[in-house]
Amino acid sequence: MTRAGRPGERRKAASGAVQSVDRAVSVLEILARRGEAGVTEIADELGVHRSTAFRLLGVLENRGLVAQAGDRGKYHLGAGVLRLAGAAAVRLDVSQEAVPVCRDLADELGETVNTAVLDEDAAVNIMQARGTAAVTAQDWLGRRTALHATSSGKVFLAHMTPTLRDDHLSRPLRRFTEHTVTDASALRAELERVPGEGYASTREELELGLVAVAAPVHAHDGTIVAAISVSGPVFRMLPERVSWLGERTAAAAAELSRRMGYGVQARAGS
Repeated sequence: MTRAGRPGERRKAASGAVQSVDRAVSVLEILARRGEAGVTEIADELGVHRSTAFRLLGVLENRGLVAQAGDRGKYHLGAGVLRLAGAAAVRLDVSQEAVPVCRDLADELGETVNTAVLDEDAAVNIMQARGTAAVTAQDWLGRRTALHATSSGKVFLAHMTPTLRDDHLSRPLRRFTEHTVTDASALRAELERVPGEGYASTREELELGLVAVAAPVHAHDGTIVAAISVSGPVFRMLPERVSWLGERTAAAAAELSRRMGYGVQARAGS
């Protein structure tokens, strides 16, 4: 007899979990194709017992991925699918539309330009362009970086709801260098200035020798969907130059926002 926790049992459990995931995805595909379907119809297509189909639908309904059509016993795709699809579409749009904007800014400033999106408690760079003066070959693409220690991260923090921001700042803030701001009160005061100034900045807070500025990118509905950042070495990113770089970065972010549809409706209705 196989004991609990032995490799054979763990493999069997894993196989069962994969099968459940596969069936759940199949349910979503069936509803996408049919528009709506009942438990019996879904069970017949999957080749499973009705109780199995009912359990799958229950899990998906709890996560908002499917919903029942009134009292007719039919199911259809839920709002959760739309939220996932919308988030994926926005990220894809940002990454595509950011390419010319970031390349133009990198050519103008000669520094490294990144576009980042918020991914739970981190900023993730999804597009990068290097200027002619960039002295590093470091690739930031796909890298998850701390919100409190990066310019893009500070943009996201500054534009969060107070509840979300307070939740993030209530956690221990990791110190990356001697310049990292780990005091929540000091960081909160800095974040309050970001919306008015139009950009956020860091100076050797993530890595020694690295300075960066970032500005927010708006979607068509005004929500912050990304941040454009410019980074370079401390010897070139002098304090008197940072404000100008912040203004140029904010202008590029405004252009990307326009490409994302921000302000178009307002201008059309004026």
